[in-house]
Amino acid sequence: MTASTPEVSRATARRLIAPLALAQFICSFAGSNMNVMINDMSRDLDTTVQGIQISITLFLLTMAALMIPAGKLTDKLGRKRCFVLGLAIYGVGALVSAAAPGLWALIIGNSLLEGVGTALLIPPVYILTTIYLSDIATRAWAFGIISGLGGIGAAAGPLIGGLITTAISWRAAFLFQALIIVIILLLSRRLTDPIPPQPDRPFDTVGAVLSALGLFVLVLGILAADNSVPLMVTLVIAGVVILVLFFWWIRRRERTGKEALLSTSLFHNRMSNIALVTQNLQWVLLMGTSFTVSAYLQVVRGHNAIQTGVIFTAATVGLLLTSLLAGRLAKRFSQRSLIITGFVLCVPGVALLIWLVAGGSNSWSFVPGLFLIGAGLGLMLTPSVNVVQSAFPEKEQGEISGLSRSVSNLGSTLGTAIAGTILVANIDAGGTAYGIAMAVLGILGVVGLIAALLLPRTKVPAPR
Repeated sequence: MTASTPEVSRATARRLIAPLALAQFICSFAGSNMNVMINDMSRDLDTTVQGIQISITLFLLTMAALMIPAGKLTDKLGRKRCFVLGLAIYGVGALVSAAAPGLWALIIGNSLLEGVGTALLIPPVYILTTIYLSDIATRAWAFGIISGLGGIGAAAGPLIGGLITTAISWRAAFLFQALIIVIILLLSRRLTDPIPPQPDRPFDTVGAVLSALGLFVLVLGILAADNSVPLMVTLVIAGVVILVLFFWWIRRRERTGKEALLSTSLFHNRMSNIALVTQNLQWVLLMGTSFTVSAYLQVVRGHNAIQTGVIFTAATVGLLLTSLLAGRLAKRFSQRSLIITGFVLCVPGVALLIWLVAGGSNSWSFVPGLFLIGAGLGLMLTPSVNVVQSAFPEKEQGEISGLSRSVSNLGSTLGTAIAGTILVANIDAGGTAYGIAMAVLGILGVVGLIAALLLPRTKVPAPR
């Protein structure tokens, strides 16, 4: 089944994307559910809030750093094979995390194994969806479901994680992930790879190492901010230098006629470039807010996991409402308009989280801001993905899917690393540290709004 095959029915499309959408849900869930377990995990594993933050950030960073190489590997190993392999590695990581005796085991299970598994399985989700569904409108509808479930997974992660942690244990939350992985594996038995793998296709190993190392060192520098400013500056500069070297390397390979890890032609599309920026900043807002508010509620205000999760229901409700309306709205408004409106809702949401929380000790003061942020994200997560994916032909879907997912996961990483580091480094300052962290996220939200305004007014197919 390729882009040239007849259009599939909506019922067939649902069966095809069910395991793919569920995979996106659980990976996004994994990125946020630990936020409500900070106190429980740090106590049981004899570590600190910073230790849990490092584990969460390393999980997100592993995904972001390996997403581009993993996207390229799908051509060599096959899309379904990478998907199933990623699920298996992720499942093992979840089991290791559930049994972790200390922070070191959590980092191995959650940060590394689950991170590697996610990097392998996510690019095939978007590549297979693109190849399976030849009709552009149906494809956009499928992207809406997958991206929507990803957003819901991230937004509902604190609530589900809080319920499981309070009712059973934080370890049961990882067993829950392993159970979902088994279900996805069963559902994916009916999936086939529409395009044969190319095992002899060359793989740019040097490019893969440079891209992963550059991102890793850059984010490590941000995490080092609360320990040593000179070390932070050194690592950030080193990360930028390595990434510059990566782009020089892939450009050099292209000029000599060799296949590079990433085609520089992907960056020649202005609409896609700007949409990638909006994609990145959406996840900065979502994951940055999730970690900052969760950590503040637990460490400063003394809330338990379920209390924190319940407060986050506001974001989940907002995201669900606008996600359900997104299909209808996409028929009346352009993808660009929806992305702009999303940021217009998110920025005041951040402002409310600062203003209302500073004005009182009532925990419900978090609700209006979280609701607006959730509603804004529900409006724009799908349009941004649709704009990026639809800007390229089928033959480039492997590369653009890897780049798109890497950019989104890098946003999740940066949100947790930047806002989390500001809060954790000054946790004794309580409300002040919280306010500064949220203000930084608000500024980044304004940058996202400016980027959205710069999107060309080109028509992008909307879901049917």
